[in-house]
Amino acid sequence: MSTAERVSHSDESDNFVLARSVLAYREAAKRICGRVLEIGTGEGYGTRIIAPAVVSLITVDKHEPAGADLHDLHNVEFRRAKVPPLDFPSNSFDFVISFQVIEHIRDDFAFLDEVKRVLKHGGRFIATTPNAPMSLTRNPWHIREYTPGEFTNLMESRFERVEAMGVFGNERIREYYERNRESVRRITRLDLLDLQHRLPRWMLRLPYDLANRLNRRRLLSANGELTRSISPGDYRLGPVSESAFDLFYTGTKL
Repeated sequence: MSTAERVSHSDESDNFVLARSVLAYREAAKRICGRVLEIGTGEGYGTRIIAPAVVSLITVDKHEPAGADLHDLHNVEFRRAKVPPLDFPSNSFDFVISFQVIEHIRDDFAFLDEVKRVLKHGGRFIATTPNAPMSLTRNPWHIREYTPGEFTNLMESRFERVEAMGVFGNERIREYYERNRESVRRITRLDLLDLQHRLPRWMLRLPYDLANRLNRRRLLSANGELTRSISPGDYRLGPVSESAFDLFYTGTKL
């Protein structure tokens, strides 16, 4: 299933979001080892980044990774599944990683319970999720988005030790974000009845996808050099704050 939620490494209009995701995977690859579970394969580009850092990797998603062939990765196994629950024995993994997934999970507490169950003692869960204060409009694919305080409370309710980091951008990223924000404002001015907040999520998904894709391509057309130049190196991790684009948290099971 192709939606605006699944960014493509082959579409330059996705660079702003894609580069942020790649940065998260690269940072995770520095931190993980051993037996790893990835929840949310997506297109599989992140799987390729982390596979060389681990002994074995099981990656799960409710959809087959579109256009990705992971068979050449000898230590990777893909499983198609909806979560939660997680169909693995307790104390199975050294690390669990899950990027841009938890905002889609209806019962986030049950999700974390399952993540903690399958982690070994001393194992860690690395997760990213959008930072709600930086969102420009309602995303009907998300059941919820978290502020840093909300996500800290959620993670601390299940993990004994939590490291709270955020993903930040340089001047190039901030310039694109401001141009994107102005473009989104022009679109949402047409929503005189505030339907984006009043209609059920399922009714908004198709128009959201169309408007999101159209907006990204307009930004590429109007700001081609800026959009094409964005790379993972334009992002960095730092102590979390409300100006982070994404939350990057690590929870440890003691």
